[in-house]
Amino acid sequence: MESWLGLDNKVIIVTGGSAGIGCSIVKCLIENNALVVNFDLKSTNQIKEKNYYFYKVDVSKKNEIDQQVDHVFQKFGRIDGLVNNAGIALPGMLINPDNTGKYELTEKLFDRIVSVNQKSVFLMSQAVARKMVTQHSGVIINMSTESALEGSIGQGFYVGTKGAINSMTCTWAKELGKYNIRVLGVAPGIMEETELRSERYEETLAFIRRISLSELREGYVKASSIPLGRVGRLSEIAEVVAFYLSEHASYLSGIITNIAGGKSRG
Repeated sequence: MESWLGLDNKVIIVTGGSAGIGCSIVKCLIENNALVVNFDLKSTNQIKEKNYYFYKVDVSKKNEIDQQVDHVFQKFGRIDGLVNNAGIALPGMLINPDNTGKYELTEKLFDRIVSVNQKSVFLMSQAVARKMVTQHSGVIINMSTESALEGSIGQGFYVGTKGAINSMTCTWAKELGKYNIRVLGVAPGIMEETELRSERYEETLAFIRRISLSELREGYVKASSIPLGRVGRLSEIAEVVAFYLSEHASYLSGIITNIAGGKSRG
């Protein structure tokens, strides 16, 4: 049965689709009968459907991206959508006042986060847009974060890359609109826990924010800063992404949508 979104047999690439929000997006698109190609370093055992394809790709490497995007285009004859989801959040503080350097941001950390979060969005979007221009259609969705607009203590590099992605999204929407290509940003707020939130990640954030580990975790659960009073479900992000990829959103482009339960400022 055809899905109400009309994504049947649409060819959509999702980067970082093996875990977390990316995996939820992949599952949602598969349920809507899209042909989903996951660009990631590791596959997932969670998905077995016939309309799912895994390509091992380091999305910070131009040669790998160009080669695999070409493979997808040759295999299916078109690329209808791209979801730039791959990203990493490695916390750190600008300076540690105790002069030990512990938990401080470093040049190495900067290069790694920019490479995965920002450079990959540029490289993937460029490679896919070249194909979309020839077919005069397509949708590019860049995953951002709600905190890119207001900052987040201990996440200077992460939110910085997402702020840059917001600007690139709006710019590319203006550049590519004449080719019937839409470009949108989706910015999640505080979401339910995934396997990507490690113990070291939480310990670092708790130290920087001068709170205990239990207080940090309690803040996620209580969600006191969120007007709706709860954290978001991964499926709630995936459903918005699926909608934006569909023709139901055919006049939406060049916007960043915060999905944060009313927490957003601005």
